[in-house]
Amino acid sequence: MAAVPASSRIGEAWQQRIGALREYEVVRDGNVFGTNLFRSCLYASEQTEAQRMLAALLERYRNRPFEEVFSGTVEENEAGNSFSLRSRHPIAQARIDPEEYFTGVWRDLTLVHGIGKATERRLKARGYATIRDLARHPRFRPAAGRVIRKLEEPTSAGIMELIGSRHQRSHPMVLGAAGFHEPEDFVFVDIETLGLFSRPVILIGVGTVEGRHLAISQYLLRSVDEEPAALFAALSHLSDDRSALVTYNGKAFDLPYLQERLAYYGLGVVSGIPHFDCLHFARGMWRNRYPSLRLSALERELFGIVRKDDVPGQMVPEFYDTYLRTGNCGPLVPIVTHNRQDVLSLAMVFFRLIGETYGNC
Repeated sequence: MAAVPASSRIGEAWQQRIGALREYEVVRDGNVFGTNLFRSCLYASEQTEAQRMLAALLERYRNRPFEEVFSGTVEENEAGNSFSLRSRHPIAQARIDPEEYFTGVWRDLTLVHGIGKATERRLKARGYATIRDLARHPRFRPAAGRVIRKLEEPTSAGIMELIGSRHQRSHPMVLGAAGFHEPEDFVFVDIETLGLFSRPVILIGVGTVEGRHLAISQYLLRSVDEEPAALFAALSHLSDDRSALVTYNGKAFDLPYLQERLAYYGLGVVSGIPHFDCLHFARGMWRNRYPSLRLSALERELFGIVRKDDVPGQMVPEFYDTYLRTGNCGPLVPIVTHNRQDVLSLAMVFFRLIGETYGNC
């Protein structure tokens, strides 16, 4: 990807504008009907607590230099310099037996156009047990042939597209395409931004599996001018042919947002990569079990994780603006912690989904 140099005027312009940005509504505590999944509402008590935390952070980190607070590295790439933070965390993993999974796929006759559940039952009663058997069916032979060709040269992206075209995107067999990958192939991504649309990404968290650990790289913008380099560095994790992207609500938010920012700088696009959006699978598995499917709510229900001194995602722009205006890096501390936990919880939820759906195969 060819990089387009960013002017320092970008940072100056955004610093002037951030103060006027607020893309959320404050609602009274307990008003569940005023909240939704997409980070647009905040309880009044959460805002008050976050404002208290912000004031305390400014006092605690007054006159402390950035390098003293954040022990990271500066990396140069084609788009400029990016600042990165590294951490490693134990991670329990679950696997899918690809042979067992593929046996189930071949037996799903509804993957063939024109066959529903009732027709599938009739066909199986007449001896058509697998999609291959339909190659000799007078009516369904052409449609079955098209599916057979896709299944005989499978890729995870192709299988996900095939199954998703005939079933819901949250169908267990869509998740099962993860069996085509080793744990090291998965790239867990979560971003923090200055708003919901067409505004800079200020932190990109990327997690990859290394043995029994999740290695997290966080690309933090010391100034908005570093956005192109941070994008370039983060997306380099997806350059391997076997990489698979894992997000939480990433099909609706993270990936389109990254694509727009990459295009803004002329850095290309992310295309042709398998994408497992855990929100879709969480809805299919847990929507009737847990009251909320927010990532922070799921991590509490599934793993007993209770965040302390966490910045609400809606207020990240205000915290980052305070850092830019004052030069005090204290407001960045909870943003980095929040993003790191999001990436770790994302990976934990992904492997829990696999484990509950397919067992520790």
